[in-house]
Amino acid sequence: MSFLSRIMVSKSQAHFSAGGYSRSGGPQQVSIQGSRKKRSGQAKSRVGLLIIGFLGVYAVIGGRLVEYALRDPDVVSSILPPDRLMASRPDILDRNGEVMATDIRTVSLFAEPNKVVDADEAVEKLSTVLPDLDMKGTYKKLANRTSHFAWLRRQLTPKQQSQILALGIPGIGFRPEKRRFYPGGSTAAHILGYVNIDNRGVAGMEKYIDDQGLADLASVGMTSDQPLEPVRLSIDVRVQNIVRDVVANAVTNYEAKGAGAVVLDVHTGEVLAMASAPDFDPNNPLEGAKEGWLNRMSNGTFEMGSTFKTFSLAMALDTGKVKLTDSFDATQPLRIGGFTIHDFHGQRRWLTLPEVFQYSSNVGTARIIDIVGIDAQKDYLTKLGLLTKMKTELPEVKMPSQPKVWKKINSVTISFGHGVSTTPLQTAVAGAALVNGGKLIEPTFLPRNREQADEVAEVVVKKTTSDDVRYLFKLNGIKGSGRNADVPGFNVGGKTGTADKVVNGRYATNLNFNAFLAAFPIDDPKYIVLTFCDEPHNGEKGQNIAAYTAAPMVKNIISRAAPILGVEPKFGDDGSAMLVSY
Repeated sequence: MSFLSRIMVSKSQAHFSAGGYSRSGGPQQVSIQGSRKKRSGQAKSRVGLLIIGFLGVYAVIGGRLVEYALRDPDVVSSILPPDRLMASRPDILDRNGEVMATDIRTVSLFAEPNKVVDADEAVEKLSTVLPDLDMKGTYKKLANRTSHFAWLRRQLTPKQQSQILALGIPGIGFRPEKRRFYPGGSTAAHILGYVNIDNRGVAGMEKYIDDQGLADLASVGMTSDQPLEPVRLSIDVRVQNIVRDVVANAVTNYEAKGAGAVVLDVHTGEVLAMASAPDFDPNNPLEGAKEGWLNRMSNGTFEMGSTFKTFSLAMALDTGKVKLTDSFDATQPLRIGGFTIHDFHGQRRWLTLPEVFQYSSNVGTARIIDIVGIDAQKDYLTKLGLLTKMKTELPEVKMPSQPKVWKKINSVTISFGHGVSTTPLQTAVAGAALVNGGKLIEPTFLPRNREQADEVAEVVVKKTTSDDVRYLFKLNGIKGSGRNADVPGFNVGGKTGTADKVVNGRYATNLNFNAFLAAFPIDDPKYIVLTFCDEPHNGEKGQNIAAYTAAPMVKNIISRAAPILGVEPKFGDDGSAMLVSY
């Protein structure tokens, strides 16, 4: 029997041994077909169940997606939409178009802790790029498996971003943001202010911009990453650099607690430059948090010393009760209510009104203000803006202080700068009113022309009074304490002020607040310059009075800034500076 035949016989025997025969349609064949149908039905049922299950899962996912789409994105996660993270702030420009503040693109590092595989490893890797990383705090964020978002570091450098990307850490990502950049660093810190980590204005003109509506738009998501119209300031960054340099050097050279200065247009009220030291770098404001944040020019109040004699004599002349030719008894110290008023440069004789100003006589000023009267004195100081809060764009403005009840002794001491504390900036503004023809113009950090200034100006003294004050300023600049501020050819006039500071309720003769209020060119004033030096310890020639601290600051500023401001010096035929007579 062949091999093929043996195989066929074996198959036939196998069929019979199974307990039946193998003809088509027999009982065995029917049983097999029924089993196959049963299995097929079960398979179809399973597939149907799987399909129903998948449909159910996708329905849940779709429902959740719809729910997320309808909910506030801030509720879903802490990750803000890119358009809000990238919302632009307007550039800030100086009056000549120089950029003082702008936005730059950056990224911030975030994590989705629920996707982080190994929190320990992630922290160790990140610390190789960010050595100052708070490892404990970062681990706590990454180990929170129920969290879907956590900021790890805001505003990275491009180098840091590329290094972290190379680490390949699961659950770590980057979000685009914008960072505020100040090209001048500390140059105009107290004018510009700064922004917080979310690019929102916190101080200075940055806060002013937000207060005009930008912050409200950002809060409702109506800002975008499109460039905004720049904000132009009245500041001349060239003059600002000079003023800030002089102020910073004064703190160092005179070993002072603080210093400040402002250059003000007397006809428009525009602030061309203003600086206060110590200051800070708005690119990293936290470094200056201890002392640098205080804007002493507008948010610090001080007794301004003898600069106040300018206002006392001006109001006396304006009332008509006193004339330039009048004389006053300054032969002896003056006793009032148990207090004795002395002169620092006592002449021990009768002084004319110009001599009272030139020699800065406390006794002479006290006698003059006694003629004016307390009520008129308060009215004039209020009109000059020295007893009320100054109005300007800068948010950091402090309210002046004054006695609750004005007695005669208060009136006398206030006449020469003790008893009322004002901000240096508002003192400069009041000084401008006394040399520009008598118009008080609130200061502005935005461009303003003379026509616009006249619309907000208030006449506070007569023009003849303004002329008299200019004469007194020039006289003091030539013969008095203002000589150290004079710049040949520019005819600088002004008044010094040296005030003893109050320590524990008493005046300390070894701690002074020095100020100088100047105008130039004094024949036709265009600018007011006010400087101050707080608690100097190393004045020129070893003297810590205003003539040797604040006055040289004015001289330095005017000599460097006047040509930039377009003020031409006047010299005689022999090359000497021309003096203006009245």
